[in-house]
Amino acid sequence: MDYRYHCDIPAENGLNALPVNPCRLLDLSFLKLDAGDSWSGESGEREILAVILGGRATFTVGDHKFAEIGGRADVFSGKPHSVYIPAGSPVTVEAASGPVEIALPSAPSDLAVDPYVIEPAQVAAGRWGAANFGRTYHQILTEISQPDLPARRLIVGETYTPSGNWSTYPPHRHAFDNLPAEAQHEEMYYFRTKPGDGFGISRVYTDDGYEENYTARDHAVQMMPSGYHTVVSAPGYTTYYLWFLAGTQRTQGATEDADLAWVGRTVPTLRDLGL
Repeated sequence: MDYRYHCDIPAENGLNALPVNPCRLLDLSFLKLDAGDSWSGESGEREILAVILGGRATFTVGDHKFAEIGGRADVFSGKPHSVYIPAGSPVTVEAASGPVEIALPSAPSDLAVDPYVIEPAQVAAGRWGAANFGRTYHQILTEISQPDLPARRLIVGETYTPSGNWSTYPPHRHAFDNLPAEAQHEEMYYFRTKPGDGFGISRVYTDDGYEENYTARDHAVQMMPSGYHTVVSAPGYTTYYLWFLAGTQRTQGATEDADLAWVGRTVPTLRDLGL
């Protein structure tokens, strides 16, 4: 293939962009500001979900002002605050504490709605899997947990994979529109680790033989325009990733790797055993 599926996104002060991106719809920027610093820009023809990774910031989106949004110290300290920024909006972000770190996943949109804030109380939380493929999640902007929060394409959440555990296991893909079993989506993972010098491994592979196993460290990004994918955390470290998808429709559906789907069928039994 003539592109990579992964990269590290810079984490310097100001707005940082992906150095490479094979996706047609999805993109990601990373905004870091010291206290009192500000950044201004335009959403253009894209919708953006500003997920506050840590710190607090004031957002001015068009005629709407949202003062001192945020609160968690980092991604491992509770549920996030987020701000939905519709297409065609001028945006100014001013850091109320420093540093403030904000992930800005985006996708094309023609949806005409007002910007809005997603409070932590609106973020659904739970556990997927069991035993050594158990992991916890936050659903920030999904058609399942927040049907009253409009978006054109974006589906966004967070996953926390404990030491030595696997996530998105059995591996799945969302390459074709074949509802209700599968919906075509691009997806990206933005990683952080605890402690910060930790790592995980992110595996992507396709039915036609492409495969990569990428070391996922702080500020790593795995990009999945297609393919099955899964993540494992190194023992001693917790792996966080912000996941976000975009496709032709905002409904989730995935097909598991048929050779590994039997593992998912063990979840009820494992949970009955307290695992």
